Amino acid sequence: MGENKTNYVKPEYPLSEMTGRIIAAAQQAHQQLGPGYEERIYQRALALELPVHGLDFSREVWIDVLYKGQKVGRKRVDFIVEEVMVEIKAKAAIADVDVIQTLSYLKASGFQVGLLLNFGAKSLEIKRLINTSKKE
Repeated sequence: MGENKTNYVKPEYPLSEMTGRIIAAAQQAHQQLGPGYEERIYQRALALELPVHGLDFSREVWIDVLYKGQKVGRKRVDFIVEEVMVEIKAKAAIADVDVIQTLSYLKASGFQVGLLLNFGAKSLEIKRLINTSKKE
């Protein structure tokens, strides 16, 4: 299992070691369950798998959406895993709208790095996302 993790670690990516461990946990959950379940099932499986990979997390975290410093709403993100925001999907393929939504949540959360994980495809789909507005 440890050698699997290293396949996901890329030094050029921010927080690569941590995202590598998250991806390894997600791969394990996807291998065990396969595609075809609703999102909540994969969330529960990932919640069981993350501690196995030595990761602390919070599930279903509410974040404030701000406009010019004023709160205009709240959104729920699936996981905050230490310093990484994680969104889960269970569909045939990741669509552009999923990436746009996850980037918006990432910006609102203030985190630098996000993962969009789709468990609905035959193979786990992974998108690493960076909050470019984090530099402010």
